[in-house]
Amino acid sequence: MTLNMSRGRVLVTGGAGFIGSHICERLLNDGYDVLCVDNYYSSTKDNITHLLDHPRFELLRHDVTFPLYVEVDEIYHLACPASPIHYQRDPVQTTKTAVHGSINMLGLAKRTGAKILLTSTSEVYGDPLVHPQTEDYWGNVNPIGPRACYDEGKRAAETLFFDYRRQHGLPIKVVRLFNTYGPRMHPRDGRVVSNFIMSALEGRPLPVYGDGSQTRSFCYVDDLVEGLISMMNSPEDVVGPINLGNPGEFTIAELADLVLQQIPSPAGIEHLPLPADDPIRRQPDITRAKETLGWQPTIPLADGLTRTIEYFRSVAG
Repeated sequence: MTLNMSRGRVLVTGGAGFIGSHICERLLNDGYDVLCVDNYYSSTKDNITHLLDHPRFELLRHDVTFPLYVEVDEIYHLACPASPIHYQRDPVQTTKTAVHGSINMLGLAKRTGAKILLTSTSEVYGDPLVHPQTEDYWGNVNPIGPRACYDEGKRAAETLFFDYRRQHGLPIKVVRLFNTYGPRMHPRDGRVVSNFIMSALEGRPLPVYGDGSQTRSFCYVDDLVEGLISMMNSPEDVVGPINLGNPGEFTIAELADLVLQQIPSPAGIEHLPLPADDPIRRQPDITRAKETLGWQPTIPLADGLTRTIEYFRSVAG
């Protein structure tokens, strides 16, 4: 009989989501036992179907707003709808997921002694008055706007994580994720990369909000996963928050041109009114990630778009 010599037991909340499924895959490849927890609110089982027969993979349908009693060594806490279409569908539940979900996962970590990592967001910076955004910037968030359920929910989650560390000595890690893209994105999540690719594939105009001069920074998912693993494996005194994202800054109009170069479409671009509280500029300062984790992204936007377009072609049939 061969014994299972796992490197450890890891819980991934939101593990069937876009980023979560890539984390599960990477952890299995690295030799860990993985417990994937998801309620499929904004994810799909299709993202992890290829992992179901793996001997060290376990799947549990569960809503993190309810307590969970399992034995694990590490927790990657990703669970939360992250695109406006999903998080604005039920804003009260979004805030509950961010707050109650974090309380429940922190309680689990406290009981088991597990190390816990929170994937927070660049949205904690709101519509920033500082550019590029550094981790010591407190942000410019509208606390009562239509995006507040997500933005303020994640800010509250960060508060909870740091208070659990101060009050209970919990080993925490907090990262702030900037725009991430790649295979297994939800094709209808309304985010700009998936929106542009699906519009071009279906022969519809690419919806550019405003004049397209607002900027974003796009990190390919493989680069991001490397950053998350590096953060979890960093020394205990590396707590964060740490920005994870690609510092390359592109206007939305430039992104539209890049997509149309790879998927020529006669429909072109359609300009629409800007959504409420949409940030004008977004670019991470990743100095802390470089110096503390030795991490920086390596995949150029054009290359990552090629891989993402191939994925969307496959799911679009």
